[in-house]
Amino acid sequence: MFVQTERLTLRRFTPGDAAAFAAYRSDPEVARFQSWEAPVREPEALTTVTGFGNGDPDAPGWFQYAVDLDGVLIGDLGLHLDENLMQAELGFTLAPAYQGKGYATEAVRGLLDHLFTAKNLHRVSAECDARNTSSARLLERVGFQREGLRRSHTWIKGEWTDDLLFGLLRSDYLDA
Repeated sequence: MFVQTERLTLRRFTPGDAAAFAAYRSDPEVARFQSWEAPVREPEALTTVTGFGNGDPDAPGWFQYAVDLDGVLIGDLGLHLDENLMQAELGFTLAPAYQGKGYATEAVRGLLDHLFTAKNLHRVSAECDARNTSSARLLERVGFQREGLRRSHTWIKGEWTDDLLFGLLRSDYLDA
């Protein structure tokens, strides 16, 4: 376990997470603004979660945290730690059945608390498809500032999309 919040545990992925991971990542609405294609088959999911489980959260690069509610995988948080170990980029995915209940907000806040206090990071960034208003609202709710718009920046799933850019400084987060 890396982070414990009131209702959630952010932990390492295990092979037992493959079925739940495949299920929520196969939902077309969940995959809509993400880089992967739905459906995600269970054998592919097993390979993916096994790789996630072998990752090092303290090493530069991507690490995926499993979001666990009472022993059930309900989503994941991706964190790309910069080479300087002082800044990171954040992403998140939540199973549809658990959306709209505050779980994503709680998970992101829990990880931010951990990153800014235990790991002493200086800055966390995030970006999302400009049409993904739910993700943009979540980022603003936890304190991120909108820092920009990259128009027609990302070619994904056969179309150009606009990207919203967000940032959060340790000093702003701890002073809030």
